[in-house]
Amino acid sequence: MAVAAAVPDHLFNLRNNFYLGSYQAAINNSDLPHLSPDDAIERDCLVYRSYIALGSYQLVINEIDSNAATPLQAVKLLALYLSNPHDKESTISSLKEWLADPAIGNNAILRLIAGTIFMHEEDYNEALKHTNAGGTMELNALNVQIFIKMHRSDYAERQLRVMQQIDEDHTLTQLANAWLNLAVGGSKIQEAYLIFQDFSEKYPMTTLILNGKAVCCMHMGNFDEAETLLLEALNKDAKDPETLANLVVCSLHLGKSSSRYLSQLKLTHPEHILVKRSSAAEDSFERALQTVA
Repeated sequence: MAVAAAVPDHLFNLRNNFYLGSYQAAINNSDLPHLSPDDAIERDCLVYRSYIALGSYQLVINEIDSNAATPLQAVKLLALYLSNPHDKESTISSLKEWLADPAIGNNAILRLIAGTIFMHEEDYNEALKHTNAGGTMELNALNVQIFIKMHRSDYAERQLRVMQQIDEDHTLTQLANAWLNLAVGGSKIQEAYLIFQDFSEKYPMTTLILNGKAVCCMHMGNFDEAETLLLEALNKDAKDPETLANLVVCSLHLGKSSSRYLSQLKLTHPEHILVKRSSAAEDSFERALQTVA
């Protein structure tokens, strides 16, 4: 029996750029000819999600109109959610309405955005309601992230095995493997480092790859190397929240002042978990001072 010729994946490079954090490259190289209607929608979703990752929420909100396809409307919801942290309720309400609609509720991008938003809300059970069925590599990878957040590395490992059976060499499978190795710790840290090292040899350096390597270095006690990697990441994106947060931690371990990085993080990402924890610690310290004053 003749084997059907493999259909070329026109979006491979675009997806890869997005997964590895090369957001501007994803945008710049998105003018792809001869795409099917479905591929064109996926391309537009990846481009707009890249703009979201770069913080250009308003551009996405302005450009996606009410006649756009469901996946694009879902991406617009994510931009609305992230653009106004003080009015999340209306966005979440719209999201729940769409998820309850039998005509569109099972759309893979809508479920992915739902999982992302509920993970931001730290409502992991609600996130899993929409992501757990999987169906795409991105949904599977998001499941791994959610299980790690829930401190359930056993479930994350099970999900990773599913991804490995589908495509062991897929960028998201490799990333999920690295995330899980970091969560498990111990001897697995070296394995995670090698995955990020492999990415850095194959692809242009991004803040995502540099932060991945730096976190591995910190786990292994190599704070000088971690600082070098993080400063390189800061040169690429001075407002990246993970770079700033990791520099705060790294500086403390090196006995250096971390106040400038923490101030930058507070200014650019006031909702970041490190900012919240730092503020809570400061409040507790102030209350303790008042009790002995």
